[in-house]
Amino acid sequence: MAQQFDLIVVGAGMVGATLARALADTSLRIAVLDALPLDQALTARATDSGYDPRVSALSAASENILANLDAWTRIDPAFRSPYRHMCVWDGEGTGEIRFDAGMLGENRLGHIVENWRVQQAVLDSLASTPVTLLGGQRVTELIQQPTGWCLQLASGEALQAPLVVAADGARSRLRELAGFAMREWDYLHHALVTTVRTERPHAETAWQSFLPSGPLAFLPLNARDGGHYCSIVWSLLPEQAQRIMALDDAEFRRALEAAIEGRLGRILHADQRHCIPLRQRHAQRYVMPGLALIGDAAHSIHPLAGQGVNLGLLDVAELSAVLHAALQRGEEIASLPVLQRYERRRMGANLSMMAAMEGFERLFHADALPLRWLRNSGMQWLNGQGLLKASIVRRAMGLGGSLPALAQAAENVT
Repeated sequence: MAQQFDLIVVGAGMVGATLARALADTSLRIAVLDALPLDQALTARATDSGYDPRVSALSAASENILANLDAWTRIDPAFRSPYRHMCVWDGEGTGEIRFDAGMLGENRLGHIVENWRVQQAVLDSLASTPVTLLGGQRVTELIQQPTGWCLQLASGEALQAPLVVAADGARSRLRELAGFAMREWDYLHHALVTTVRTERPHAETAWQSFLPSGPLAFLPLNARDGGHYCSIVWSLLPEQAQRIMALDDAEFRRALEAAIEGRLGRILHADQRHCIPLRQRHAQRYVMPGLALIGDAAHSIHPLAGQGVNLGLLDVAELSAVLHAALQRGEEIASLPVLQRYERRRMGANLSMMAAMEGFERLFHADALPLRWLRNSGMQWLNGQGLLKASIVRRAMGLGGSLPALAQAAENVT
C-alpha cells in the first residue's frame, strides 16, 4: 500500500528542503525524500582549513528567503562570511570594475556559506513541522495515475501524491523519468575548487579575474585561528585543468599566486583540489500536469557569478507563492494552469541570467584585439558610472524587479 501525500519533493538539498519549509505552514501533507541518508548528505569533507569546498555566494534575496523561514539565524555567524565589495578585472588587460554594497546603502552584497550548513539550517527548521523527511530513498520508477503520480522506491516502498516537485539536482533522475526535454551543452571547461589561506586579508571582497583560460574567483571566508581564507573557483580548459591538478602543492600555490596577480600576497596553504566538468542545462519546460522542476533540476548555470543556488531559491519563492495563492482560491495545486504561473514567472528570469553569464564568458574568451580593447575600455567606462553600477549591484543581490514576499526583507538578516 503506497503512502499518500499531497506534495512530494524529491531532493532534500538546499532548494528542495527550502520549498518544503516554505509550504510547511499549509494544510498539505508533504514528504521530502533524498537518495542519500540525510546524515551522510550533511557530512562536511574533512579539510585542513576546516572549510568544506562546496560553498555558495548567497545573495540578499536568498538570505531574506532563509530568514523568513527561520533558517538564517540557525547558521552560526562564524560560518556566514559577508562580502561587502567585489573587484572584477581583465587578467590580460587594464580594465577593472569595483562594486560596493554602500552604493545601495547596504552593509553587504551577500554571504559566502558552506552548502551543508545552509541545508542543515533548513532541515533543522523543518524538524518542528509535520513535513515527513525520508533519507536514503532512491526513486526507481515514476508512474502516472488518475489521481497523480506514484513513486516506486528502491526499497520496494511506494509513495503517491497529486503533485511531485523535482529538486534533485543537475542530473535529476526524476526529470529523466518524467521525460522533460532538455537543452544542454558542455562549456568545454572544468571548475577547480578548493580553499586557500592567503598572506593578506581579503578585505571582505570577492575577487574575480578573467583569464584567457577562464574566470578565477577568490571568495572571502571568515578568518580562523588568525589566518585569512578564501574559497576559490578556477574555470580551466580540460587540458589545463589536468595540468594544474597534477602540480604538487608548492607548484599549485605559485601558479595560483600568479593567476591572481599576487593581490592577496602569497598563497600559504591550499586544501585538496577538486575538479568538476562544467555543463549548462535548461529544461524546455519547467512543468507538466502534477510535476514541476526547480533549481538545478530545471537549470544549471556557469559558476561565473555564483548565481546557481540563488536562482534556485528564487524558484522556491515563486513556486511557493503560486501554490499558497492557489490553496487560498481553492484551486487544484497540481493542475497545469496553476503550475504554468510559476513557469511563466521564472523561466524568463532564469534564461535572462543564463544568457548574461554566457555573454560574459564568451566576451572574456575572445582574443581578437578589437574585442579586447572594447571590453577593457568598457570596463573602465562602467567603473565610472555610479547609477549603472548600482543597478548591476541591485540585480546581483537578487533585489531587481518584483519579488515574491518570501524573498523580501526580513528582520533577522544580518
